[in-house]
Order: sequence, then C-alpha cells, then structure tokens
Amino acid sequence: MAAFHPGPRDLPAEIGVFPLPGALLLPQGRLPLNIFERRYLNLVEDALGQGRMFGMLQPDPAQPAGEAGPALFKVGCLGRLSSFSETEDGRYLITLTGVIRFRVAVELPQARLHRVVHPDYSGFEADLDLAARPQLADRAGLLAALRAFFRARSIEANWASIDQTPDDALLTTLCMVCPFEPREKQALLEVATPDQRARLLLGLLLMGGQPGAHNEPPPGSKPS
Repeated sequence: MAAFHPGPRDLPAEIGVFPLPGALLLPQGRLPLNIFERRYLNLVEDALGQGRMFGMLQPDPAQPAGEAGPALFKVGCLGRLSSFSETEDGRYLITLTGVIRFRVAVELPQARLHRVVHPDYSGFEADLDLAARPQLADRAGLLAALRAFFRARSIEANWASIDQTPDDALLTTLCMVCPFEPREKQALLEVATPDQRARLLLGLLLMGGQPGAHNEPPPGSKPS
C-alpha cells in the first residue's frame, strides 16, 4: 500500500464537498485545483486538520437548486490532499488524489461556508485496492479514437508520453482530462468496473471524433 493511502477504517463518516461542474476525480487519479473562493479555502483548511480529505461532486443541472445551492449528483469521489502550497495572494494550489467513490447518503444542514455530506462507500470498496491494475482490451483502438478526437478539437498531445503510460493510468487520466460534457464525465465516474469505463470512454471518443462533431475547440485546448 502506498504511503498515507487510507484504508477502510480511515474513511471519514462526514466530509466537506467541492461541487465543480466538469471536474472529474477518479480513484488513484490526480486532480490539480486552484482554490480561491473563501468557502473553498475554508474547505481545504478544514480538510488539513481532519485527515486531509474532502469530496468532489458535480452539480446536477437537471434538478432544482435547494437552500444550500445547486442540486448535486449523488455519486462523487473522496480525495486526499497529496500536495499543498499557498500563494502570496492567498490562494491554495493543491493536488487531490482520488481515494474511493461514494454516494451522498444525506446532506447535512449548512453550518460551515462549504457543504457537508454523510458519504456511503458501500459498493465501491474495490476502489481502495492499489494492486488492481486493469488492462485495456484494445489499447490500439482507444489510441486511434483519441487521435481523431484530439484532431477534431485541435488539441495537441505528447504522444510519446501517452505511448509510455501504463494502461490503468492512461484510462484514468483520459477520463479525467478529456473535454467531455459534465453528464458524460458523471457516467464515466459511475460505471461499475474499469472494463465498462474503458468501453464508455472509447464510445465517447468515437462519437466526439466524427467530422462535424465539434466545430470549435474548447477554451484552453490550444497550446499557448
């Protein structure tokens, strides 16, 4: 087990959450975040004093907002603060490493600036197994679809680095960084197994790589 990797007994029964549309954190993935809003500075500060963990969730635009803010999807991912620095202007630059997915059992009354939930980790215990190293059934097909997808969006990539990335890390990284719609990212989070995630990823890449599927590159997709 990697140093500081939480086990089942280390999982918190109450977590702060960061609702962020389009941001996908998967178990063992690494998500860099630039924290500047006061409520999320507060979230990070609380996490630093309480096991260094909080949850990432996406807002659900299909549901009506409540008193606490936008409705949230019911499945998110618990992350551990694996790197942290503070800027001179008061921002936090952090990296969140995915630990385990969870379902929102209940959202607690808002006593802090940020939102807090009781997570239910049942059914996601396999996420904690660092020895599991899923293999891609069709890596060549996935990379071909990825090339077409990036070409359709004028996205540059370091293909030498991609070619050297192990299957498990490649699957996690592509799901997290590819510019899919929030609902598509949510689907990638919620699938039961890595094999199902790989098949869904391939389908999304194939659809997105079709001519005319995307006429304008997303902001920030071109190198500066």
